[in-house]
Amino acid sequence: MSHPHPLHRPPVVRQVSELIGATPLFELCRTESDARLLLKLEQFNPTGTAKIRMARQMVVDAEERGLLRPGGRIIESTSGNTGLGLAVVAAERGYTFTAVVDHHASKDKLRAMKAMGAELVYVAAEGDEDLATAAREELAERMAAESDNAYFTEQHNNMANGVGYHPVARELDAALDGRVDILIGAVGTGGGLFGTGGALRATVPDVRIVGVEPKGSIAFGPPAHDYHQSGTGTPEGATIGAMVDYSLLDEGAKVGDVEAFATARAVARRTGLMLGGSAGGVVYEALTRMTSLAPGTTMVALINDGGEKYLDTVFDDDWMGARDLLSPDTEREVDELLAKLRSVAPDVQG
Repeated sequence: MSHPHPLHRPPVVRQVSELIGATPLFELCRTESDARLLLKLEQFNPTGTAKIRMARQMVVDAEERGLLRPGGRIIESTSGNTGLGLAVVAAERGYTFTAVVDHHASKDKLRAMKAMGAELVYVAAEGDEDLATAAREELAERMAAESDNAYFTEQHNNMANGVGYHPVARELDAALDGRVDILIGAVGTGGGLFGTGGALRATVPDVRIVGVEPKGSIAFGPPAHDYHQSGTGTPEGATIGAMVDYSLLDEGAKVGDVEAFATARAVARRTGLMLGGSAGGVVYEALTRMTSLAPGTTMVALINDGGEKYLDTVFDDDWMGARDLLSPDTEREVDELLAKLRSVAPDVQG
């Protein structure tokens, strides 16, 4: 059986999941020595996020292993994006889906899951915005154990999560003819960065892999404290995801909420491209490295989702101000760097 080209997207499909993949690359900026930063825009997947890739793979894997039977129930602890993907896959394949959530998640993500037929079970009271990853996972595990024909996909410890991102590596390799020097991405479950990075190393062995987590997350060490970046990182009390492969990691970095959100806001105003909050953190870290890159370097940043889901948070001045996250100075600094780096025209090689 022949596989389609990694960048092929069929002109007509019958299922939403057939639209997964073949996402574009956007050149955000380059230096005068032709080092460039490319953004892998995963918001062009259905549901506007990379995580539908691994959601589908986790369900397919469970079916193949006999862990999900027809008419069964999928259960997952989610901040929203994984849940959106599972809602699509459940609808297509005839399952019911229960999302165990907290109020830290974007309201739009929660509304969208419900619109696609998901049942939402909250572990925290209305008004409690704390991230409750450990509590969510405990409840999801208990619900699956107490139910007949239910399966807890357990994204943080499900190796199919990482497998779901192998096609991203093939897409990058095909689009750039193997010329990827640095891969930088957010680290939450670890599936996105390490699933992509591990597969990419097979064809691009010298690619450097840089992970980014929020300040306050513990995958790259203490100190632990609360943070507002959603769907990324490992909060205190949670277990570091099984896909977080330190043997693949060349460098781990931490970015604060202020810098992450300021970057998302500055990029939106400068380019019209809206990034999610954690993606803002990845781009901030990437931008700080641009001027020190060797000539001709290609750095690819994995953009997990777009900013449209964060209009009530990252892009809302009142929400930002109430949490002391607004920083016009940081936004100005990022904007000035972008203006400088975007003024450099690519050479004829592109």
